[in-house]
Amino acid sequence: MLSVPIQATPSQVVNIALGGQACTLNVYAKSAGVFMDVYVSGSLIIGGAICQNFNRIVRDAYLGFVGDFSWWDTQGSSDPTYDGFGTRYVLTYLEASDL
Repeated sequence: MLSVPIQATPSQVVNIALGGQACTLNVYAKSAGVFMDVYVSGSLIIGGAICQNFNRIVRDAYLGFVGDFSWWDTQGSSDPTYDGFGTRYVLTYLEASDL
């Protein structure tokens, strides 16, 4: 399990190599919550996934992504809000061996 560096801003793009994959993560806050798009080498793997505490983002191996992502509330059990990104709410990459 690895922590993904993320800033406390309502909308951001993170480019990172994970599990041998060139990943682009779009993370954005809306009135209904925080959402995330996952791209690998420019191809969309999953889009508009709601970010919830301890709920995986990709979930299905058939999508072709190695591993998964999960948000963790370090101070309780709330779903993430952008103002706590990187401190209270940590985005983690779950390696294939973690699943």
